Amino acid sequence: MSVEIDATPTQVWATVEAIERHVDWMHDATAIRFVGEQTRGAGTEFGCDTKVGPIKLVDHMAITEWEPMAVIGVRHAGVVSGVGKFTIAAIEPSTGSCNGERSRTLFAWEERLSFPWWLGGRLVAAVAGPAVLRPIWRRNLRALKLQIESSSS
Repeated sequence: MSVEIDATPTQVWATVEAIERHVDWMHDATAIRFVGEQTRGAGTEFGCDTKVGPIKLVDHMAITEWEPMAVIGVRHAGVVSGVGKFTIAAIEPSTGSCNGERSRTLFAWEERLSFPWWLGGRLVAAVAGPAVLRPIWRRNLRALKLQIESSSS
């Protein structure tokens, strides 16, 4: 899923590269604690306290991909496992647009998650993704858009 943000890729990156601030726009993330001194780049590891409805868990994550202004990839290795990726891309102004048009960015969020058997396993993954997680991620994308656009105006 994705959202178009009225800001430059540099402005979007400035917000999303600050992993410790993801709790400001991810409503399901309640706290982030880094493992070690590293807080940016591939190899960064952290625990993210996550709450979805009555379920609370620590999502152990490692950044696997880090391309400034373009990509942040993560591996989930806790109770819930899988991979995720944020991608950032400039949206080209449409043909014939005036020179005063604001810069826009497409921010995309992909996740492939697996749940343990005691949380319903594949059945929960098939149902929770569309029914529970996607609305949460959509809400998070709206919050990210609002945060960036209000700080860049």
